[in-house]
Amino acid sequence: MANQVGLPAALSEYIRVSSLREDEILRQLRETTAELPAGSAMQVMPEEGQLLTLLAGLTPARRILEIGTFTGYSTLCLARALAPGGRLITCDITDRWPRIGADYWAKAGVEARIDLRVGAAADTLKAILTEEGPGTFDFVFIDADKQGYPDYYEMALTLLDDRGLIVVDNTLFFGKVVDPDAQDPDTTGIRAFNKLVRDDPRVEMSLVPMADGITLIRKKQPTA
Repeated sequence: MANQVGLPAALSEYIRVSSLREDEILRQLRETTAELPAGSAMQVMPEEGQLLTLLAGLTPARRILEIGTFTGYSTLCLARALAPGGRLITCDITDRWPRIGADYWAKAGVEARIDLRVGAAADTLKAILTEEGPGTFDFVFIDADKQGYPDYYEMALTLLDDRGLIVVDNTLFFGKVVDPDAQDPDTTGIRAFNKLVRDDPRVEMSLVPMADGITLIRKKQPTA
């Protein structure tokens, strides 16, 4: 759970006190995740989870795709936002961490809405495209290995409905994107992704300086 990029701790705390409505189930899952190695750094901020719920509800989303589950905090937030009869497919390289979240999904009564797929994301997404077809998801959340973002983005665009929304996490990557000495694969992957989306004429986008950087993307709509 990266801190708010560029915000003083006191202001971040004020935002949390003034706006966060995290319930007991989400709080317990967040605290359980924080006890894991690098758990706090890897999970979404609770404020971001609340934003995901709001955005998915505004879509409104009947079909959600999540690329990167970890312990399933964001999964729970998104599952709660599904329209009646909706379904969420969430993908992770292992079931080790999602198993933690599954207990909390059950406590929240949303486990029946969640379809966990385990395996390499690229392979999983190809299988989903074969099963579901293009343009079948209303909302896609990407929060997986950063080197894979450009590929996941292209697949997400194919799977996304024309009026759907893509949300991408960690697009400021702990502020490392502006550090010329940061040349690790994850940081360079985020930089490549950010440039790809900025220059993509197919979409409208906005990089929001919230949490660790959140990029919102939708397909360009035809003009009258």
